[in-house]
Amino acid sequence: MSLLSSRQRVSTAQFVLHFDQYKLNKMHDLPRKALIAVSSAHPPFYLDGKKTGLSFPEALHPFDELVEAGFDVDIASETGTFAYDAHSLDSHNLSHEDQRILQSFDYPFHHKIKNQIFRAGDLAAHEYGLFFAAGGHGAMYDFPHARHLQAIAEDVYNSGGVIAAVDQGPVIFAGIRSPDGELLLKEKEFTGFPTKGEVELKVIDKIREDNLRTVEEVAQTVNAHYLPPANNFDNFSHIDSRIVTGANAMSTTSTAKNAIKVFEGAVGDF
Repeated sequence: MSLLSSRQRVSTAQFVLHFDQYKLNKMHDLPRKALIAVSSAHPPFYLDGKKTGLSFPEALHPFDELVEAGFDVDIASETGTFAYDAHSLDSHNLSHEDQRILQSFDYPFHHKIKNQIFRAGDLAAHEYGLFFAAGGHGAMYDFPHARHLQAIAEDVYNSGGVIAAVDQGPVIFAGIRSPDGELLLKEKEFTGFPTKGEVELKVIDKIREDNLRTVEEVAQTVNAHYLPPANNFDNFSHIDSRIVTGANAMSTTSTAKNAIKVFEGAVGDF
């Protein structure tokens, strides 16, 4: 037998209904504007001597998904500069559509990132309701210390917005704190590129040489729960409240779509 009276059960149901409506209203009050954060690091990284940086599809795909969903989209790095990861431009790492877009110089994404990229310190965090950190190994170099980008992500989340990241991008969240001062990722679940994936790519020695931390190692540092994909390059995206993460470049589109769903109030625990 239930210990709640019928009046108590009605009151509880009304509270749940009102709280659900509050959550939706809170999300709908947010600016329908997103910031895609990209790395400004461009060091030599690969065994063939090529440089890392921003992964081209990991900025392109969220841009396209967000624009299609009706968001105003800005792109920013900590310094206001960027360079692509050389391997992310290789044809064997791109879909046919991505290859076409790469060569279509009048495509809106190219205009945005080449002519309108912002320095994070020049932006007002309250203008954004969604923050998306793109990956590429360049992120491992500057995202952990990108205080202005981190401040924007922190403000977006603490104002009720959505923060998302893919591949190496989640390392940016290690410096973000919740309103009570705790590390935001503490006891949260998230994914990102696995350490064994870095081994498979034969870059783990360079990561160690440059004193970088993999996404898994960041999770351990902040006492979070890292969730690996079944295989290093499987499409895998995870939602924990208003934190949305993806495991690798193949997960970029699904991560962007899930971030939009959370923003719309369709999924997630707010």
